[in-house]
Amino acid sequence: GGMGPDMEPLFQAWSYFRRRKFAQCSALCSRLLERAPGEQAAWSLKTRALTEMVYVDEIEVDQEGIAEMMLDENAVAQVARPGTSLKVPGTSQGGGPSPAVRPVTQSGRPITGFVRPSTQSGRPGTMEQAIKTPRTAHTARPITSASGSYPRLGTASMLTNPDGPFINMSRLNLAKYAHKPKLAKALFEYIFHHENDIKNALDLAALATEHAQFKDWWWKVQIGKCYYRLGLYREAEKQFKSALKQQDMIDTILYLAKVYLRLDQPVTALNLFKQGLDRFPGEVALLCGIARIYEEMNNISSAAEYYKEVLKQDNTHVEAIACIGSNHFYSDQPEIALRFYRRLLQMGVYNCQLFNNLGLCCFYAQQYDMTLTSFERALSLAENEEETADVWYNLGHLAVGIGDLNLAYQCFKLTLVNNNNHAEAYNNLAVLEMRKGHTEQAKALLQTASSLAPHMYEPHFNFATLSEKMGDLQRSYTAAQKSEEAFPGHVDTQQLLKQLREHFAML
Repeated sequence: GGMGPDMEPLFQAWSYFRRRKFAQCSALCSRLLERAPGEQAAWSLKTRALTEMVYVDEIEVDQEGIAEMMLDENAVAQVARPGTSLKVPGTSQGGGPSPAVRPVTQSGRPITGFVRPSTQSGRPGTMEQAIKTPRTAHTARPITSASGSYPRLGTASMLTNPDGPFINMSRLNLAKYAHKPKLAKALFEYIFHHENDIKNALDLAALATEHAQFKDWWWKVQIGKCYYRLGLYREAEKQFKSALKQQDMIDTILYLAKVYLRLDQPVTALNLFKQGLDRFPGEVALLCGIARIYEEMNNISSAAEYYKEVLKQDNTHVEAIACIGSNHFYSDQPEIALRFYRRLLQMGVYNCQLFNNLGLCCFYAQQYDMTLTSFERALSLAENEEETADVWYNLGHLAVGIGDLNLAYQCFKLTLVNNNNHAEAYNNLAVLEMRKGHTEQAKALLQTASSLAPHMYEPHFNFATLSEKMGDLQRSYTAAQKSEEAFPGHVDTQQLLKQLREHFAML
């Protein structure tokens, strides 16, 4: 919007900032600083604008990389008690759905209804498996989360001045700024978010806390954030606890819970959230945190209850609606799931995943007229090949359901064209090849599937059955054992193993 020619420039810059036009705000502040280099208001406004451009909410960003998982120095009990660890899920007391009904991720958790940083990475058991398994997230390389790889919404190159960086970190006198609390806070956020220089940010925060005589809870939270990024979780815990004593804040509770989850203490995190709910009844962020932990621990029924509580407080909470919807879908209630997904559509969520889920719900709820249109919409909205592949895979699944095996064959082939690592598609193609009597091809496809996704039981089981039919009992036995490992409750695997043991006993 145009401003009057006689408007005070600093006020105009502030107006730009409030309307989230950060680039204009920053440019105007630069002009002011050229005229009066010591102008503190313009300097602090410019730091704020540059920070806002790349600001990422620290509570949500949490991607534990492979390096962190494997080189973790925090001593955690090697064999955790059932239901107290995120690293050994599947020990659900809440009777989560079995892998026969709901597919599991590489880490043994049922697939969730909403993609979050923590659900994408999965917790592979060993370094070898972590490096071998390509589908850790949407990248082919295993995830690492060195502080430099935090998502940057705007790149630094856009923001720096032509004659060098806006603030020269190496020449900053941190002690001087620490004595000016108002400037220090803006400067801290700039160093932390824009420069990603955790060490200097920590030094500044330490000096500022000292200046505030350890009475300012905000600085304690910031020190905690720095420690968390540096991997010093116990130190971070102390800072957050101290900050909570001074000032009860929901954000601080969420940061502290993140520390406990990283230390693999989900039960402590749950207790923390529940104590928080006594002080902030009905707070959505806390309810949602509890639901997520239950979901990660495979206690699906408790998770669903908490997601329903979230909806009582905020009935437009996308994550809660999506998770309850997917839970109903896998509990064999596609009609109810359909209502939740339609609610998302009414709220204006419009993406490939939603139409894909709508298509599947319509198919299982026997509303065939809507199924294909939903999938067509999903294909047109797919943003990358991974998404396209998933939609084609589901179309193949649908084709098998209506008995059109030629269409199914083509859909699975298209899945593999878009994503060469789609283990489920290899498995289903193998079954179709078996039907045609092409045993060798089926065998090769099953081997590919089981090497790509060792956590799925189907390829192992199918390979075992196939080998047994061909008389290769030793291979069949090895594959059946792998299938049992992946899904101990699978009855057919148990029967096959029993038959094979009887064979071997007769020999």
